[in-house]
Amino acid sequence: MKAKTLLRIASILMLLHTTGHTIGALTWKDAPNARVAAVVAGMQNEHFRFMGRSLTLASFFEGYGFGMIGVLLLVSILLWLLSTAFNRRMIWVMGIFLIGFGVNELIFFFPFAAAFSLLAGILTLSALWRK
Repeated sequence: MKAKTLLRIASILMLLHTTGHTIGALTWKDAPNARVAAVVAGMQNEHFRFMGRSLTLASFFEGYGFGMIGVLLLVSILLWLLSTAFNRRMIWVMGIFLIGFGVNELIFFFPFAAAFSLLAGILTLSALWRK
């Protein structure tokens, strides 16, 4: 497979990852049971002062979730752009980033999300040898 094809597949994988993450970010408050609902309520109701503002853990969680939507979308766009403007260093950096990101997801989140990032990272690094 050509490098361009590998990078575009990686880009589409990350776009699918972005879509899944967006759904999760928009529905995280929909608790599957009463115990989780109690945790979500606690995250939303317990305010604390931080850098001059009154915040909740829910606001941090939601803010990081929406921020990650932007990061994942940017990664998808960059992979697509790299497929047309081949840059060996940027592809190397992006591949290592995606592998690291996937390992982080595997440790702290869940295997389904990690699979998208890890596979995209492998495809990205594979593109270096397919030019």
